[in-house]
Amino acid sequence: MLPMKRRAFGAVCYAGSGLLAARNLQWISTISSAILMVSKGTAIHKSFLVPLLALQAPLTIISWIKGEYGIWTAFMALLVRLFFYIPGELELPFLALLLVIVAPYQVINLRGSQEGAIIALVISGYLAFQHFSRAGNLQKAFEQGSIVATLAIICVTIVSCLFLF
Repeated sequence: MLPMKRRAFGAVCYAGSGLLAARNLQWISTISSAILMVSKGTAIHKSFLVPLLALQAPLTIISWIKGEYGIWTAFMALLVRLFFYIPGELELPFLALLLVIVAPYQVINLRGSQEGAIIALVISGYLAFQHFSRAGNLQKAFEQGSIVATLAIICVTIVSCLFLF
């Protein structure tokens, strides 16, 4: 008599190329952070978005910023800022650019680590708390004309939670 082969039944999780791949989550977080930087429908401290963006941006963006093109972009933005008025919404992307360029190696190594995910979760949780407490509750946050900002904050918070796992 031949031995019977046992087959295991269960869910197989393959997130390597799925929607929840780390690269896709990084892009979702980056786009949501960029939307929050320029949106006017929220009362959050937008300066917290700069380190969040530096921690969760995809490697291609960080490499571009730390490379020759990013340095030239920062130089040109600094020249424009010296001679012309830049609105506050454009100030934060410039600061994010400078932060990534001057960040030491140890800080950039926090990206993709458990410590970096915890820091990003704390920042996004604080931003969500600020947004929803100033709006009153979840329903009012969607009613006040800040639907885009509310969805962006929800995306950033969920992505930060998913990076812990």
